[in-house]
Amino acid sequence: MNDVAEAAAVAPLAGFTVGITAARRADELATMLRRRGAAVVQGAALRIVPVADDTELEAATRALIAAPPDITVATTGIGFRSWVSAADGWGIGEELLAALGRSRLIARGPKARGAIRASGLVDAWSPPSESSAEVLEYLLERGVEGLRIAVQLHGEPLPDVVEALCVAGAEVVEVPVYRWVPPVDIGPLDRLIDAVLTGGVDVLTFTSAPAAASLLARAAERGVRDELVAAMRGPVVAVCVGPVTAAPLEAVDVPTVQPQRSRLGAMVRALEADLPARARSLPVAGHLLQLRGHAVLVDGVLRAVPPAGMALLRALGRRPGRVVSRAELLAALPGGGDDEHAVETAMARLRAALGEPRLVQTVVKRGYRLALDPAAGPAPVGGHCLHGDAR
Repeated sequence: MNDVAEAAAVAPLAGFTVGITAARRADELATMLRRRGAAVVQGAALRIVPVADDTELEAATRALIAAPPDITVATTGIGFRSWVSAADGWGIGEELLAALGRSRLIARGPKARGAIRASGLVDAWSPPSESSAEVLEYLLERGVEGLRIAVQLHGEPLPDVVEALCVAGAEVVEVPVYRWVPPVDIGPLDRLIDAVLTGGVDVLTFTSAPAAASLLARAAERGVRDELVAAMRGPVVAVCVGPVTAAPLEAVDVPTVQPQRSRLGAMVRALEADLPARARSLPVAGHLLQLRGHAVLVDGVLRAVPPAGMALLRALGRRPGRVVSRAELLAALPGGGDDEHAVETAMARLRAALGEPRLVQTVVKRGYRLALDPAAGPAPVGGHCLHGDAR
């Protein structure tokens, strides 16, 4: 197999570790990521309150049956279906459908539209962008003064939408179809946070704003919020299914990757395109190295590298072609310590994992360096000295 074919055979997310904060559809997301080569760490940041037990939802439903809305906004398919199912369980399902059927039904996206139609009702309009902002714009342009509007929430409040409608003169009934609360078992979330803080996760994925807010809240409870935010501003990539989900992270200046369409598959494809492009590539000793999260591509061939070896390689990669002392490399090793023999042991394992011992040179009495190719031009990142400092 030639180098081109070997490179093509490497899955796009191979060598990266992705953290999942979702509760709903977490297994589906994990499957999509693993198919693309990623290692996955799951730590649900929340759980859903069962709708059948939700007294707030029942109260809102009975209020709408007593005084039917002029307009109903369905934001999610699962939310609308769950609402109707819960009403059936309370013995008022037919009354709810009759009340909603007298209103103008707006579907935020195709899944909400499908749920409306599956219930035997007919939707009037759906925005091409599938965004709540476009729904709001549509309603305000047509005027809502004096109208009663039911807004089916999708796991989180929509204060901007509700406030804008109220200011425009509408009476808004919020329908909290399912609500997020912290998980019963907080252990997986804590382990995910720890993995982020220790460099064991390259990406965090978010499919709802409450999950992002819950992650930050739990980190604050443990006294590591600043460290977590710093990690997500730096080496860890935050990937969100859409702008609403990203809002709690962007509020603390965490940059996010988002797909053009707010869909799980689109989010994974956006990550698939973005993450390999972020990987550091270096021409070293006649080979091309690409540094991924827990592995390295050597001329397009994936090489798994132990955590200690990756820590050394990242330290060397920050100063390609220049000598890095044993003391600096020792400080970079997970767990630290004061025995420089640990650097020699980790370096031997790194060279074995890379399969090309000449990639990392020993500079006697000084340390180690990546054997950056002199003819390759300036270092791809940082413009460091190409010829090293060995004398």
